[in-house]
Amino acid sequence: MVRLGLMTAVLAMLGGCATEGDDSSKAGGEFTFVSPGGQTRIFYPAGERGRISHLSGDDLLKPGKQLGIQDFQGQVVVLNIWGSWCGPCRSEADDLQAVQDKLGPQGVQVLGIDVRDNQSAAADFHRDRGLSYPSIFDPAGRTLLSLRQFPRSTVPATIVLDRQHRVAAIFLTEMLESELLPEVQKIASEPA
Repeated sequence: MVRLGLMTAVLAMLGGCATEGDDSSKAGGEFTFVSPGGQTRIFYPAGERGRISHLSGDDLLKPGKQLGIQDFQGQVVVLNIWGSWCGPCRSEADDLQAVQDKLGPQGVQVLGIDVRDNQSAAADFHRDRGLSYPSIFDPAGRTLLSLRQFPRSTVPATIVLDRQHRVAAIFLTEMLESELLPEVQKIASEPA
């Protein structure tokens, strides 16, 4: 009985992060996250994708420099929300680097968003793993406000934007290269 109550509370918290039935992300409008009802992998057909018009913040490795999706016009952008304190984030970093290495020449860019972190710990994490993709340093999670109603407590999370920077897929779980690579390849192969 206690387990059922706890599960109900967790689902209610997740559900409280979005507005059910909000269709403002459809037909090219601004993206608004809608509670997935327990799903951890969400895919949006091209005609129902909402765009992210602006998402930027301080470059993790170059303090004082702004970095954002506007720097990657016409590219598929794989946003990854992470923290150096997060075990699954540490585990998936090499997988994200592999996606960058394999699909970068096809116009794919991985862009990290480091949240709830210490800058020196995050920068060390980035350098120690030899990650070549950039990350936004956003300890307060303000960057995620561009992803209207997206639950800022969900770490790790990966959001794939198509070439028009519309949300094509969301993964609310740790991702392996073998799972992420084919999904990003599909989105990258769509007509521009």
